Amino acid sequence: MNSKKFSRRDTLVLGLKSGLALAMGSLGFTAKAAEEKKLLIGYWPIAAGLPFYAAVERGLFKQAGVNVEAVKFASPNQVVEAMITGRIDGCANGVAITALALADAQAPGSIKFTCMNFANEKYILDQVIVPIASSIKNISELSGKKVACGPGINNVTLAKAVLSGAGVTNAQIVELPIAQILPALVAGQIDGAYVLEPTAVIGKQQKITKSIGAGVVSKYVLGDNLPWIGGAAALTSKTLKEKAESINGFLKGYAAGVDYVRKEGINANQYLKGYTAIDGELAKEVPISGYILYNEVKAPDVKALQRLFDVFTERKVFEKPISALTLIYKQS
Repeated sequence: MNSKKFSRRDTLVLGLKSGLALAMGSLGFTAKAAEEKKLLIGYWPIAAGLPFYAAVERGLFKQAGVNVEAVKFASPNQVVEAMITGRIDGCANGVAITALALADAQAPGSIKFTCMNFANEKYILDQVIVPIASSIKNISELSGKKVACGPGINNVTLAKAVLSGAGVTNAQIVELPIAQILPALVAGQIDGAYVLEPTAVIGKQQKITKSIGAGVVSKYVLGDNLPWIGGAAALTSKTLKEKAESINGFLKGYAAGVDYVRKEGINANQYLKGYTAIDGELAKEVPISGYILYNEVKAPDVKALQRLFDVFTERKVFEKPISALTLIYKQS
């Protein structure tokens, strides 16, 4: 078990290190972006990125005087690697905060969180689902079963931690691209899945899956009623330095996106269209995540994030402890 975890971590670390090497000698793409004074922001197509999607579609970045282009990636690790190699300037909410932290650990000070998204039993992002006809009613019944999760070491680690915290033993974790999870459940290839929204809502709407647990990371992994701060919007230190004239506008536009989501709630989900697999009536069922801007962070938030990082250290994903507080952007 431990050797497998280390090998997965080492693979990601090697990729990030090679990305750093490439960044040293690759200027073309980022130079062009700099000339256009454009910020390239990567996103993973999940519901947590809603404030960013809304800010782009409602012209909130343009109103703040900054040109922002959204760049879609298939996994959070791909987003992080693109940041490290300098191909993009930052990321939107929804990108795994532990993947960002691990990347920063390879080049301390290279990544700063500007907005964090959290989930708990009220702000639901994470669920465990099973086929709608399944006799399984509780997560603990997944012992010895095949359980899928999204790609990447972050998803795998959290899936294992959730199952372990719920008393599951001998489950087989299966990594799958997001788009393949629901078909695999329908086909009987897997017995359950740890998923992020909108997957659970899509499965419910199509009447092919049901939820057997929501807010599962907060409940089964962190404890003490701590929220799961699972993702973040972030900028690279290179961008903060080289495109300093665009930073205030970007932060203002992003904050306006967060404010819009907070005020509009479920109505804001109209902007999930085109960025995620959600469209039409389905958008009315997707839960809204909670958001914490860099200038809103309080001591309990740092405690919750540090607890998550400590879990990843305990499970040998992080080679050594990582301080949560040092990763949060501070405006000078």
